[in-house]
Amino acid sequence: MSHVVLKFGGSSLGSPAHVQRVVGHVREQATQSPVAVVVSALGGTTDSLLALLDAAQRGDSEAVTDGLEALARDTTQYELPAAVGARLEILRGELRSLLEGVRLLGEVPDGVRDRVLAYGELVASQVVASALSVSGVPAQAVDARTWLLVEGPRGLVELDASFERLRTLQAGWGDCIPVVTGFIAQRRGGGTATLGRNGSDYSATLLAQGLGADQVQIWTDVDGVLSADPKLVDDARPLEQLSYDEALELATFGARVLHRRTMLPLRQDGISLWIRNLDAPDAPGTWITPLGSNDERNATSVTSLEGQILIDLQLQTVSRGGPLAERLHRALDPVVDQLWLATHSAHGQAMSVVVPAQNQQAVLKAITEAFAGELARGELKEPKVHGGVALLTLVAEAMGRTPNVAGRLFSALGSLGINVLAIGQSASARSISCVVRQESLPQAVRRVHDAFHLAHRRASLLVLGKGTVGSAMLTQIHEQAPVLEKEHGLELRVVGLADRRRVVTDSRGLALEDWSALLEGGEQTEGPWGPVTESVLDWLAGLHEPVLVDCTASGALAGLYEAAWSRGIHVVGANKKPLTLPLGTVDRLRAARAEAHRSWSYETTVGAALPVISTLQDLLRTGDRVTRIQGSLSGTLGFLCDALSGGMALDEAVGLAMERGFTEPRPQEDLAGTDAARKALILARELGLRLELCDVQVEPLVPQALLEIEGPQEFLGALGEFGAELRARIELEAKQGRRLRYLATVELEPQPSLVVGPVFVEESHPAFALRGAASLVAFTTRRYPRQPLVVQGPGAGGDVTAAGVLADVLGIALR
Repeated sequence: MSHVVLKFGGSSLGSPAHVQRVVGHVREQATQSPVAVVVSALGGTTDSLLALLDAAQRGDSEAVTDGLEALARDTTQYELPAAVGARLEILRGELRSLLEGVRLLGEVPDGVRDRVLAYGELVASQVVASALSVSGVPAQAVDARTWLLVEGPRGLVELDASFERLRTLQAGWGDCIPVVTGFIAQRRGGGTATLGRNGSDYSATLLAQGLGADQVQIWTDVDGVLSADPKLVDDARPLEQLSYDEALELATFGARVLHRRTMLPLRQDGISLWIRNLDAPDAPGTWITPLGSNDERNATSVTSLEGQILIDLQLQTVSRGGPLAERLHRALDPVVDQLWLATHSAHGQAMSVVVPAQNQQAVLKAITEAFAGELARGELKEPKVHGGVALLTLVAEAMGRTPNVAGRLFSALGSLGINVLAIGQSASARSISCVVRQESLPQAVRRVHDAFHLAHRRASLLVLGKGTVGSAMLTQIHEQAPVLEKEHGLELRVVGLADRRRVVTDSRGLALEDWSALLEGGEQTEGPWGPVTESVLDWLAGLHEPVLVDCTASGALAGLYEAAWSRGIHVVGANKKPLTLPLGTVDRLRAARAEAHRSWSYETTVGAALPVISTLQDLLRTGDRVTRIQGSLSGTLGFLCDALSGGMALDEAVGLAMERGFTEPRPQEDLAGTDAARKALILARELGLRLELCDVQVEPLVPQALLEIEGPQEFLGALGEFGAELRARIELEAKQGRRLRYLATVELEPQPSLVVGPVFVEESHPAFALRGAASLVAFTTRRYPRQPLVVQGPGAGGDVTAAGVLADVLGIALR
């Protein structure tokens, strides 16, 4: 029966309770197959040893003594037999001598660092072997230096010699389970070597290869290999299956759970790897096998590497010393372990490489020496260094058989306005990488993760305003969220809510059952945009698909919009005022939005949920020429005109409109025609007309003197006398077959004009049949010259406007 190798990382060995869980897993596996165990240092020990080395090099004897005592205390929490305690005391004595030597020399000689770091795993193997033996499972600690042999400055493993030594060693284990140190090995000719990052995982797969095992289990503190770095993507999910090749790509491009060398023994001998979580042993974990999932529909993971530099080289002429790429690789091979990306032009005269930032000086020195002649003769431009960059890589086994993967990747980045500095795709087409600015990396990773549906898509909303529209939208989101998640895979979270005084935030999403109470207890802050400060925007920008939703009637939010776009936040607004600010301000807003590659959706600013603006934009985009727009743009005034035509008194009609939420917070704005004028100006500006609000000719529904009365009750009381006069005229016009309507007219020929006011229309007019708060917009165009294209429907009310705002949000989140 083949062995199973169980590897336990330091996080799995951080306390006696953790060690007992390890013992339980080993006991259970040992009932099913022969077992070998590989252990890392007890949690935190390696960091403590590095701190001791630093203190010794500084000559800080007190810190060294304190550190050694702390290490001794760490082991006393484990109930160890006297013989094991004596062995640990010997190890501490050796460690003390090494550190004293470093203190006297003031430096760390070659090989001493590795011998010091070996202490952690030597102790861990003794502790775990002892715990197994005490529990009735015979075990013995094994120093990996007794079998694992490496040579050369890079510590390359001598496989044949190592496996021959392992076979000899194995014969002496008998029925004992070997508990083998990871991370350390013996150098050819003597001395200790360490195997580098994730070295214990590598030694575990080497041990499996040498024992002829068919499975390795790596027990750690995560649920497996994740679809992205959880520090950047909080809903990164564990991947259930990977092929060796996918795992190699992920390991190559920075997946922290894996290392490229870990995969090589598995691939050579067909050994499966199972990554499991010690804290969640029933979780499926990640299986790495020869075939993997072979899913052609979905990408596997998006990885990220920070702290890189991009170096560009460009020859001015044909190189005299051979191909640029070959010479560059040869020059960099001794000074850098990994070229994360290397691309060159088709003619071979230009090349870019990505290397860790800490290697910058060594890399530039190697390039300068290798191309000294070309640089002196001016045949090679000075190397151009782009600092502060990161590498983003999308990995998928079946990527080469699926069309438009690269298109989706770069479309996702382009939608954020992220500049891609370099691109590379693997020959196997299992991965595609690109270089981006480091400050753009968090947003880039989240956007790509969402674009490839590696988890539920998510949108994070900060809602401004709790009035009629804002409160209705919150209710709609609360009711519709489960449907959106189930049917569209979209998690819509209201992460913030603000009014004029307070803001409340929660990245997990606010509980909308009682949002008003949450807001009442929110933080009171004062900034240029009320309680929404720059720090709130910074926080929002760090969340998935951030959207600022403006349900206010404020005219002072232009700066907030610009600040949001500059941070990569979309804006959705039911607020007409930012669109009707002076032309210079609106031009600046549109330029800021375009530069940030973010959305500004404002369909509901004209016609509530009616597709008025989108219809106009479609007409213009398809080459039609609009000559006239006329419509009943105010659902409030439409409701009033219909009520008055039906015989209702003016004050009664206005009061009813206020009750139903049809009016602005100050109803005088509706009757003044200001709201309708703003909507008409928005449409005119969509046509490209360079008009200001003062260019709109506005006739109010009631005399100006009445509009200057403050207070809703006082205003209603003053409408009586004029209402009687208006009713008389309505009755007179009705006898002529005409009805009162409040219309806006945008004329483009013979010259642009914008007129808003009450008119009486004939039965043939599209607005004649309007009822209630219905709105109507009629587009006369080159394609629709005699019978206008009409958009008609409910044009006022909190529910329909809120639905339109929500539709704009979903248009961003589901694209």
